[in-house]
Amino acid sequence: MVAHLVRIDLYPVKSLAGTTVTTAQLLASGALAGDRAYALFDQQGRFVNAKRYAQIHQVRSRVDETLQTLSLWTDATETAMTFDLEPDRAALAAWFSDYFGEPIHLRQNDVMGFPDDTDSPGPTVISTATLQTVADWFGLSLMDCRQRFRTNLEIGGVPAFWEDQLFSESGDPVPFQIGAVSLQGINPCQRCIVPTRDPATGQPFSGFQKRFTTQRADTLPTTVARSRFNHFYRLAVNTRSTGPGGQTLTVGDRVALG
Repeated sequence: MVAHLVRIDLYPVKSLAGTTVTTAQLLASGALAGDRAYALFDQQGRFVNAKRYAQIHQVRSRVDETLQTLSLWTDATETAMTFDLEPDRAALAAWFSDYFGEPIHLRQNDVMGFPDDTDSPGPTVISTATLQTVADWFGLSLMDCRQRFRTNLEIGGVPAFWEDQLFSESGDPVPFQIGAVSLQGINPCQRCIVPTRDPATGQPFSGFQKRFTTQRADTLPTTVARSRFNHFYRLAVNTRSTGPGGQTLTVGDRVALG
């Protein structure tokens, strides 16, 4: 099989549910338009995200196809409230403030969103086979694993851990293409506490990180730049774009190194 793009996931509001699209555009910064474009902050200017607030897992959300209308509900309320991310920003902040029991603010960054790695704000890349392999380690479904690791671009037609060739021993960027879009692989993505929790409830999976780290070290391909792992709690690859903004990625695009 030929390596190709099989899935694109965007997360319009950082730490909330994602949405699957068939096409996505790159911004001039290299970030995907609409991905982590909004984020929640507390009064001290700190992220209100799943790393710091496990209860955010219990917020149910859905965005429409324009990525501008957000519906929110909880299992307790069941009834969804729908907001426009622009004119209804104050109402959205009030909803989250009530939910968390403290003042919450919603901010937008339309230049590169709010990625964890601001030096490499391009889309994160992983293969479907990698996600399935990790899911099998823990007896999880493929979808559950996707929801835990929250990557952007999923590559099909390749073996597990194929993406580990997208960073180098020297640290120099590794060029690759998806369709007509030129990208650079930079480093293996460091993971946080979020994948250790049930995506729907926030409940921890006992021993997840330790087991993951052991399995990752044991299955790391011999051709991979092992020195790039100061620890093995890393999965997927962070990227940068080398082209102008406005380029489009489309499901079905072929993927090639170089």
